[in-house]
Amino acid sequence: MAKNENRSYVTLKCTVCGEELRCTSKSKKNTPDRLEVKKYCKNCHKHQIVKEKK
Repeated sequence: MAKNENRSYVTLKCTVCGEELRCTSKSKKNTPDRLEVKKYCKNCHKHQIVKEKK
């Protein structure tokens, strides 16, 4: 199977509490900017916007 070099692993961080939530992969080709999605934060106990960590 071919290795996909367009994908990279990033860590998502909660914008409210600063908790590092999870690692995920993203396509460098389709999303060159920082990833920003809404996910559930275990520390805040609600859905928050999480951003890609530097």
